[in-house]
Amino acid sequence: MKSKAVFYHAGCPVCVAAEQHIAAALDPARFAVEIVHLGEQKARVAEAEASGVKSVPALVLDGAAFHINFGADLAVLK
Repeated sequence: MKSKAVFYHAGCPVCVAAEQHIAAALDPARFAVEIVHLGEQKARVAEAEASGVKSVPALVLDGAAFHINFGADLAVLK
């Protein structure tokens, strides 16, 4: 069974670069990766917060949030 990976971002250059690296680095045989652009999918900001995301870009692997770089606080995206 694949592990779930959700990459949340806001579309900034840092986020886009991180997205490209994440997509290339995670083994598709091990991870089901979903990319969520919170600037375009504002309804999912609450979901990101509930997963422990404080800022984007962030990667949530099996329910654990990993912050990659401080690009934008989630409060800005609400």
